[in-house]
Amino acid sequence: MGRTFKRLLLLAAVLCTSIVLVACGTKTDNTNGASQTNTDGKKKLIVGTDATYAPMEYMDAKGNIVGIDIDIVNAIAEAAGFEVEYKNYGWEPLFPALDNEEIDFAVSSITIDEERKQSFDFSDPYFIANQLILVQESSDVASFNDLKDKKVSVQINTTGHKAVKKLLGKTNKNIVAAETMPLAISEMINGNADAAVGDNAVVIEYKVNNPKVKLKTVEDDSFEKEYYGLMVKKGNQEIVDLLNDGIKKIKENGKLKEITGFDVE
Repeated sequence: MGRTFKRLLLLAAVLCTSIVLVACGTKTDNTNGASQTNTDGKKKLIVGTDATYAPMEYMDAKGNIVGIDIDIVNAIAEAAGFEVEYKNYGWEPLFPALDNEEIDFAVSSITIDEERKQSFDFSDPYFIANQLILVQESSDVASFNDLKDKKVSVQINTTGHKAVKKLLGKTNKNIVAAETMPLAISEMINGNADAAVGDNAVVIEYKVNNPKVKLKTVEDDSFEKEYYGLMVKKGNQEIVDLLNDGIKKIKENGKLKEITGFDVE
């Protein structure tokens, strides 16, 4: 054999070996979803959210995801001994992202209810909320029942949306379903709806941050207490147990009350 031919054979052998090694190296195991393990052995979980829901989760001036929910999850992670990385998906995409294991769990002021529990698992409750009505200061709306013949804006597929559909009917054209809660409030301010219905913390935060807009809130005893939970892919008990461990610890050490200002049952 000539030198050139020998070199070609050697090169071919090296290339074949490289291909085999690359193929072996790129094999992935998705049994643990999006979670990763750092070099120090600490588990890192990917957390999805809809960062348009101040003060619970929103983007600050530097583009960081911040808020009460984020402070709570950070405290849970520290107490339970894992790390977190946040990704802003938006509200509707959160659910398929969890199903597809792009994220390990979701935090986005998600109310635990029977319908959602059919498709997802939840941690123990970590926050209490209720629905609140927001209207123009000149509005004569004094209760939830006063909305029966009016246009009402909500964030799509939230508990506020469900409550309004129960009052007005599922297919009522007077329901204005927006992608985010700020957009739902804008619909009301711009005259496309007579009232907006949403979680109390978010509605109050909007009113406080926009004092020049003449708005008022309306409470109604018909709204039941809602409990927020961290949403996990159905059947992923390992993540649920890890989150519950952290929630239990920050309830016991007072950190949760320090963040929220109240005790959570």
